Amino acid sequence: MSDAIRLKSSLACTLCLILLVGCRGERLPIGIAAATLSACPPTPNCVSSAADSERHAIAPFTIVGKAEAAWRALHEVVAGMKRTEVITDSDDYLHVECASRLFGFVDDLEFQLRAGENLIAVRSASRIGYTDHGVNRRRVEHVAERMRERGVIE
Repeated sequence: MSDAIRLKSSLACTLCLILLVGCRGERLPIGIAAATLSACPPTPNCVSSAADSERHAIAPFTIVGKAEAAWRALHEVVAGMKRTEVITDSDDYLHVECASRLFGFVDDLEFQLRAGENLIAVRSASRIGYTDHGVNRRRVEHVAERMRERGVIE
């Protein structure tokens, strides 16, 4: 058997295994602990406004105007995103599952309203895989851009 055929066969088997096992993945710790969102794992498939490391760090959303208006706008932006499902929604915390288009891999997207600090903390993390090829960072940047267009964050 040629190397090319072995490679194609190996890739096909890997794809079948992924589909058989499922794409939801094991959820990492999420939610608010010690007044902040959970930390990112050491793997480069997560971004968080609470992260210290450069590869995980992303800016929180700095609110312009009333915090309640920014929180409502965030809900509207998230509602307009494809392949998303709101899991937890409270006065100061929003958890959304985001599924990838091709294989349905699930990422956890979280927001924490800190009205007293005039900001919204954010975290987006893949459940499976070592790297996300920048998907979580781009997702958060997309949400931030939609929020800026609405004039509710800097």
